Amino acid sequence: MGESHNHYFSLSQPDSTSSHDMRGLPLDVHGTHGSSFPGMKKRGHGNRSWIKIDQNGNSKILELDKAKIMRQCSLPSRDLRLLDPLFIYPSTILGREKAIVVSLEQIRCIITSEEVILMNSLDRSVLQYKSELSKRLQTNKDQVDDLPFEFRALELALELTCVSLDAQVKELEMEIYPVLDELASSINTLNLERARRLKGHLLALTQRVQKVHDEIEHLMDDDGDMAEMYLTEKKKRSEVYSLGDGQNLYGGTRMVSKSAPVSPVASTNGAFRLQRTFSSIVSSSKQGSLMSSSSAGENIEQLEMLLEAYFVVIGHTLSKLLSLKEYIDDTEDLINIKLGNVQNQLIQFELLLTAANFVATIFAVVTGIFGMNFAASIFDYPSAFNWVLVMTGIGCAFVYFSFLFYFRHKKVFPL
Repeated sequence: MGESHNHYFSLSQPDSTSSHDMRGLPLDVHGTHGSSFPGMKKRGHGNRSWIKIDQNGNSKILELDKAKIMRQCSLPSRDLRLLDPLFIYPSTILGREKAIVVSLEQIRCIITSEEVILMNSLDRSVLQYKSELSKRLQTNKDQVDDLPFEFRALELALELTCVSLDAQVKELEMEIYPVLDELASSINTLNLERARRLKGHLLALTQRVQKVHDEIEHLMDDDGDMAEMYLTEKKKRSEVYSLGDGQNLYGGTRMVSKSAPVSPVASTNGAFRLQRTFSSIVSSSKQGSLMSSSSAGENIEQLEMLLEAYFVVIGHTLSKLLSLKEYIDDTEDLINIKLGNVQNQLIQFELLLTAANFVATIFAVVTGIFGMNFAASIFDYPSAFNWVLVMTGIGCAFVYFSFLFYFRHKKVFPL
């Protein structure tokens, strides 16, 4: 950790030559030397408003920059990018060495073993998380809780996220069922547009719930990620091991005067003692790592049960969304069936009109022939033309009913 601080200090302090070279360059509006774009700021170095909540439930608003949070919580820049409100990332829970990065819907925070650093926002979920966490910590301040501080903060984030998503699903259910029932009974443009809008909302909400569900499932399947989230235990073990290593290192040595003569026997004994101390340090570190892994394997059930409880809740919410999607699909199938039935009726009516048009054409051809100006003996009888019309009409009717009988025989449509 000390090396990282020194490295950061060396990067942030320019040498004398570079400062001397840049001393003659003009300053822009923001105080940067030689910038060709005076209106631009350096990305990632601006302060943001954060809410800090300690173990006693006390909260205060701080202005922190990205670099300070990275040094304090030992987080890479890509983890803090998940908390940036300017970017849209899916729900994520990451376990790191000294912190847990939580990005669940509007709740974006960094949880350590001693405090919660919450992204300040006027969103209702953020304000509810702040007030509820402070209230729970102040109420249970004198009580012994089985869960460590980081798990209580994580549990509240999961609880508020699941409750918020479930409330949105219930609101969508109350809105979508009447619209679909009305659409099934009356198919028109207005109802179709309302159903299309609600279906888009349903798909977006399903993706959000599915991401939270998958993230919890991923954590439950990976014991290493769950072990990384035991921040309080890791902090206690590191303090105990650092204290034990200091005692082993300085407990077996004694101060020797520089002016006193050093005998070969004494130096040999000191070398053996130093080697024995070093071997004890190595063995203790190995034993400590084995103990930490075994204890994490034993105590990992505590976090697993916590995640499993909310995995069931978010699974129930996801099942309701899937039921809604199936109901929409069934309604779409019903609408398609109705539209297909209407289309079939139109085709049947078109067939009847086509057959009637064909018969009428035959009648028109016959009447047209007799309407021509030519000499024939049939015109000598006044009632002959009437009989021609009657016989032509009977023939056309016979042809038309023959078409109907053919359609019925081929089961084109029931008559």
